[in-house]
Amino acid sequence: MDIRQALATACAAQGLDRLDAQLLLLHALGRPQTDRAWLLAHDTDALEADAHRRYADLTGRRAAGVPLAYLTGQREFYGLMLQVDPRVLDPRPDTETLVDWALERLPPQGSVIDLGTGSGAIALAIQSQRPDARVIAIDASADALAVAQANAQRLRLAVRFEQHDWLSGVQGRFDLIVSNPPYIAEGDPHLDKLGHEPSMALSSGADGLNAIRTLIAQAPAHLQADGWLLLEHGWDQATTVRALLAQAGFTQVQSRADLAGIERCSGGQAPPRN
Repeated sequence: MDIRQALATACAAQGLDRLDAQLLLLHALGRPQTDRAWLLAHDTDALEADAHRRYADLTGRRAAGVPLAYLTGQREFYGLMLQVDPRVLDPRPDTETLVDWALERLPPQGSVIDLGTGSGAIALAIQSQRPDARVIAIDASADALAVAQANAQRLRLAVRFEQHDWLSGVQGRFDLIVSNPPYIAEGDPHLDKLGHEPSMALSSGADGLNAIRTLIAQAPAHLQADGWLLLEHGWDQATTVRALLAQAGFTQVQSRADLAGIERCSGGQAPPRN
């Protein structure tokens, strides 16, 4: 079997899209993920037996729903190549909307805390763009922090990591608090398709908003007088999250849309202090 036939089989027989099939084949061949042009130039090359077995295993697992990033061990996010595995959520491109907004709101030499950092994607992206900033990344999971710290070391980004349950135990006030918390409702049928990812990073209560309510309640005590809280949420939760922010006294409450035009993030400025 040659490379062209292997790709065709993965797409036709196992229902993979062509990009996934190509990236998995590059991984099976030990080639960089940026080497798709090489596949086109060598599409009639024979696929050695060992490489074919590796590829068959990878495509089979991908067809069963295992995220591509877990199979290749990496995911590009905001121009950074992150190492990821089942200990952390697979970073989504939609979350880059939150990073863009955070970079707009972060003052020079400002301080920012990323809650529920997972792979470190948000914190590392901010630090890569703003080396002057003081960035702290927090997660309740020691396993997740191990992944994030390894990414920071490999990328040589000076993010500080701490283990806390959201803001409990965190000291000080910050210019910015950002988070991509779990926001899927328990029992949502979409969770069945996400069974390979850590459940604690996905669902949060009957309506999916428990973590967001906690963060909105905790954030004012940890924000500077003009600081901002920015939250990612579900595609249909913007109106509710804005209402929760307003009820908690946040000002300038607003939402930001992702590239698909969906209101993906909501936030506001710290409530006035008494």
